[in-house]
Amino acid sequence: MSEIVNMHKAKSDLSRLVAKALAGEDVIITRDGKPVVRLTPIRGERIPGLAKGKIHISDDFDDPLPEDLLRAFEGG
Repeated sequence: MSEIVNMHKAKSDLSRLVAKALAGEDVIITRDGKPVVRLTPIRGERIPGLAKGKIHISDDFDDPLPEDLLRAFEGG
């Protein structure tokens, strides 16, 4: 479920709105009746390299597809 609030109400109810966003609810803030911001929680910082050594990409990954497979993708 979404909660849509105007900027003035968001200022006075920020703690409550943040709690709703953290609980998974969609919170949208409007200005002059138009949506301008959506509150979303930060779920954790991305740390590059965590999957290093866990993923293998074959050497032919970006080679052209065989004709029959290409036709199947293209609907032929």
